[in-house]
Amino acid sequence: MKPSCPTLIARVTLFASLALSTAAVYGQIPAGGSSARDIQTEVEKAAPRVVQIIKRAEDSFRKGKLNLEAGKRSEARDDFDQAVDEILTSGIDVRASQELQTYYLELVERIYREEVPLTAPSRAPNVIELVAQNGQTNAAPNPPQQIGFVDQKFEPSPLDELSKLVLTPQEQNVSADDVLALEQAKQNVNFAFTINPLIQQYINYYQGRGRSTMESGLRRSGQFMKMARQIFKEEGVPIDITWLGQVESAWKPKAVSWAAASGLWQFIPGTGRQFGLRQTAWIDERNSYEQATRASAKYLKSLAARYNGNWELAMAAYNTGAGNIDRGISRAGTANFWSIYPYIAQETRNYVPNILATILIAKNPEKYGFKGIRPESPMAYDVVQVANATSLQLVAEATDSSVDHIRGLNPELRRDVTPRGEAYNVRVPGGKGKQFYALLKRIPAERRESARIISVAPGEDLQNVANRTGVSMAQLQAMNSGVDLKSANKLVVPNSNVRLTLYRRKPGATDTPAATLTKVRARKGDTIARIAAARNLDANEVARLNGVTPEVELRAGQEVRLPATAAAAPSRRR
Repeated sequence: MKPSCPTLIARVTLFASLALSTAAVYGQIPAGGSSARDIQTEVEKAAPRVVQIIKRAEDSFRKGKLNLEAGKRSEARDDFDQAVDEILTSGIDVRASQELQTYYLELVERIYREEVPLTAPSRAPNVIELVAQNGQTNAAPNPPQQIGFVDQKFEPSPLDELSKLVLTPQEQNVSADDVLALEQAKQNVNFAFTINPLIQQYINYYQGRGRSTMESGLRRSGQFMKMARQIFKEEGVPIDITWLGQVESAWKPKAVSWAAASGLWQFIPGTGRQFGLRQTAWIDERNSYEQATRASAKYLKSLAARYNGNWELAMAAYNTGAGNIDRGISRAGTANFWSIYPYIAQETRNYVPNILATILIAKNPEKYGFKGIRPESPMAYDVVQVANATSLQLVAEATDSSVDHIRGLNPELRRDVTPRGEAYNVRVPGGKGKQFYALLKRIPAERRESARIISVAPGEDLQNVANRTGVSMAQLQAMNSGVDLKSANKLVVPNSNVRLTLYRRKPGATDTPAATLTKVRARKGDTIARIAAARNLDANEVARLNGVTPEVELRAGQEVRLPATAAAAPSRRR
């Protein structure tokens, strides 16, 4: 329907005012962005400051090493944090100075290699191990030798690409109707913000070349959104801001950025500790689910309070640090994101409108052309408390899972074992908590780092098990005292030289489980979660069958095992 004349005038007036506002913002930025010559000039001006910043950071690092050598680990940790903060809070964009960026990355690596776990306390009296479904629990004994860091598998943070994103002329094409539509869509968001054409430009980006990124994020969000909304609500943060997680990490708990920010909510080491996230040689709670989400909500709330409830400025400060936003406000003379826009780093200029665009799309995906996107199921797991170091291999065997799946459920673990000398709430596949707890009770706490669990076939006796595994009858009896093989299907064995061969009562007999499975081939870009969703299956269950986490991208043509009932399920894959 053709709009009436007053309506049309109102639309043009609104768009013109917003366009002029944006033009004013862009007018203060050199055409085409900062040229290489401009950047070099700024670098040259900042060179003396860079030297001083590096000197202060290096002094803090050396002080930390001295404290570490003296056994003062808490003081050393504070010194190492101060060394990193000297750079990140300096007000200089680290990536604008090659010297500062190189030093920063080397500094983070040196700190990681210096870090060691605290000496473990003696075993606490009356420790009780607990099991809970999708809950939390808490306990500790004698540690062997301390060990440092080991490499982990991380994924690149989407923020690194975001910082370099340049919108095309087609993506920057925004009409008056687009802006009016944004004003209407804004009413469905549960916090206040100012509409700007840049938001629509990012919507245009996601509708085009960024479509796969948005689709993937909308699917993966299902794993964490229920938890995130609950925690944000409890902490008094608007629940729509949970979509910040999509821009920060694309909902990948092991995402890491160039600045050593890590986890779903991309905490740098110092800020993580400031908000209670432990980082030792055993665990890094920046990669955790619940702890990191709560820390993120607390951090955002504190930033919003700093800026009198302005969530745009709070999100900007979350990205670049409150000091940089404070300086932008001082230069602009007003506490408004679009006013300080010319005075902040390019990454932060991209960051806030990107999040706002993501929120608007997520609130009504079909309106923006994202039809049929089915969020993955919330992560299902039980929580069992272990009192000392327990290998993830043992956890996987006790729960009929894989080490990869257990790693995915416990992303804060830095190695394939829970921390020595302390209690840890390990997550196990949903519905397997009681099974794991029952087996765990049969293994002395000091043996849980090395013990293995094997399956026993119906009709098999201890002598059969001893013959096929190479474990003596005496060892089997000692480690499985009181176990009745008529009712038990798993035995505890020592880790040394165990032959994990299968037991068959008749040569050539088929395993029953294999007969209940069917197989499909993965297509390019497929994940277990996507395949399971297309067949109305539980993604976590399918992931356990295949020994991978639900979100891992599969190889084209890779064989995927499914429950046999999936064969008849209609596929909705495109």
